[in-house]
Amino acid sequence: VLLAESGGGLVQTGGSLRLSCVPSASFLSLNAMGWLYSAPGKESEFVARITWSGGHTVYADSVKGRFTISRDDAKHTVYLQMNSLKPEDTAVYYCAAIRGLLTTTPAYYNYWGQGTQVTVSS
Repeated sequence: VLLAESGGGLVQTGGSLRLSCVPSASFLSLNAMGWLYSAPGKESEFVARITWSGGHTVYADSVKGRFTISRDDAKHTVYLQMNSLKPEDTAVYYCAAIRGLLTTTPAYYNYWGQGTQVTVSS
């Protein structure tokens, strides 16, 4: 498994979840890791990304102030802490990795995990 995700589930509005992603060792040489999501009937959207070098982060406007992406270099793990969850956050969340130019366009992410379901009940 190249990108092993975990941490999804069912939570009430206002609740929190933390997603984890453990990339294979070869991914540590890539430019950045990110989280993308796909809601039913909608195209995939960007959530957040973090660079391996410098730990620079970028967030979608819809999650700023609520979600935090981080990495633990010792554990080679990338996290997405999701707070103040809303029903519109319901989606399958994918851990992804990008080799080249940093972007918020999901199609340019080279590797995707299998996805983990996040459901926020109202």
